Amino acid sequence: MIKSMTGYGIATSNSGNVKYTVEIKSLNSKFLELSLRLPKIFSEKEFQLRTECSKQIERGKVNLSINVEQTGSAIKAAGIDRELLKHYYNQLKSVSEELNEPGGNLLQLALGLPEVVKYDEDTISDDEWKTVDKTFQQALSAFQDFRAQEGNVLERDIKHRIGIILKNLELVEVEEPNRVPAIRERLNQFLSEAVGAETVDKNRFEQELIYYIDKLDITEEKTRLKAHCNYFIETLANADANGKKLGFISQEIGREINTLGSKANDANMQKLVVGMKEELEKIKEQLLNVL
Repeated sequence: MIKSMTGYGIATSNSGNVKYTVEIKSLNSKFLELSLRLPKIFSEKEFQLRTECSKQIERGKVNLSINVEQTGSAIKAAGIDRELLKHYYNQLKSVSEELNEPGGNLLQLALGLPEVVKYDEDTISDDEWKTVDKTFQQALSAFQDFRAQEGNVLERDIKHRIGIILKNLELVEVEEPNRVPAIRERLNQFLSEAVGAETVDKNRFEQELIYYIDKLDITEEKTRLKAHCNYFIETLANADANGKKLGFISQEIGREINTLGSKANDANMQKLVVGMKEELEKIKEQLLNVL
């Protein structure tokens, strides 16, 4: 079973006069690129959050944000960073004028930006952190569910494309017996036109033809391509399936398809091989987003 690197999860909880919102978003990346947006009161918890994300998210370009919204009487304990508020307001006003857009609620919008509203607390209690951590775990669970659902969609698409490659391989096997007579006829005609049919040594011609046909034999390539495709499907179904391993197998599939194409020497077989290459490229694109 595979998971997508694209994911989204959000969770909220209320504790007294405080509302906590945790949001996790990710896109594909070769490594884990983790960006955290936290209020200052959670600074001491950053390492713990990073460690947990590294264990469970593994790879992807991830944005984690925690928002704290004070409500009711808690707001009375708050102060405002006037200079930062002015700075945000002036920037919003400038952008609004530049875009020729109405700026009716700029002050309210500026008040909601980071660090504008200052609260008396500069640390978080154990009970508060338990609430935040529970909310974080809920968001992480929703995030993982999203990844799994996206992975199921990717898996179905990739299996379908592997099936097309195998179907084209079956059609190649149907076309293959027609190759030798066609090659024999082309070479015979060429020799007849070049040196004359009466001067051609038939025994020597057959010997050279056997040697030439042997060089174009694709039995090993067909066997290996089937094996690689079957191994790909098996790996896709494994619990520990991952995009990197599937990427390596797809490279091996590509090598066999390319060799088939170079040995085909037949227009119909070449068309089937081109179809295989098209499907494999689409598979590789999908694998870039597989965890």
